[in-house]
Amino acid sequence: MNFDFQDLSGTFTTFDIVVSLTLAFVLSSVIAWVYRYTHKNVSYSQSYVQTLVLCGMIISLIMLVVGSNIARAFALVGALSVIRFRNAIKETRDVGFIFLVMAVGMTTGTRFYVLAVAATIAICLVLLIMNKFDWFKLDIRRQVVKVQVPPEPEYSSMVEDVLIEHCSEYELVSTESVRGGALTELYYTARLKKGITSGRLVSALSAVNTGQRVTVLTGYDQTDL
Repeated sequence: MNFDFQDLSGTFTTFDIVVSLTLAFVLSSVIAWVYRYTHKNVSYSQSYVQTLVLCGMIISLIMLVVGSNIARAFALVGALSVIRFRNAIKETRDVGFIFLVMAVGMTTGTRFYVLAVAATIAICLVLLIMNKFDWFKLDIRRQVVKVQVPPEPEYSSMVEDVLIEHCSEYELVSTESVRGGALTELYYTARLKKGITSGRLVSALSAVNTGQRVTVLTGYDQTDL
C-alpha cells in the first residue's frame, strides 16, 4: 500500500513538511539567540524565548495546512478566535520579535525558503548592529521621585525647594491623596545636578516631609510609573 502525505492533502509532500518545519525551527532559533544576546533589561524570560521558536514552527505548519484553500483559512480564523492571551508584553521590542518569527513561519510554510533565510539574516544583522553601536540611545539619566507629605500646601512647596536645589530640571507628573486624605503623594520626574546622588536627594526630602515615605527610581527613560 502506497502511503504518501500527498494523498491526504493534495497541496504538500513529505519533503515539504520536513523542510518547512526544519527551516522554521532553525531560523526561529537564530532569532531567539539574537533576542537573548541583545536583551539588556531585567525582564528576560526563558519561556518567552522558547515560545518564539514554537510560534515560528506552528505558523509554518498552519500555512502548510491552509495553502491556497480559502475555506481552510476561514475555518482556521474561527478556530483561533476562541483563544485569549492575557499575558502582557513587558517590552515593545518583544512584539517585534513575535512578528518576526510569524513572518518566518509564514514564508517557510508557503515554501518561500530563500526569502525566509535572506530576511532572517538581514533583520538579525540589523538587530546586532543596533545593539553593538547603541543606536538611538538617549543618555539622559532621569529619576522618578515619589514623596508623601501632609496635605498642607507648605509641604509641597518645601519639596519643590529641595528639587530646585538638587535637580537641574523637574516636572510634577501627578498628585494623589492616600491614607484617606491624611497624606498627599506627589510624583515627579527629575534630572539630578552633576555630583548629586539619589541618596542625597532622598535624605534632603526626608528632612522636609515629616518622616513620610520617599522613593527615588533611577533609569534611562525606561521607568514606568
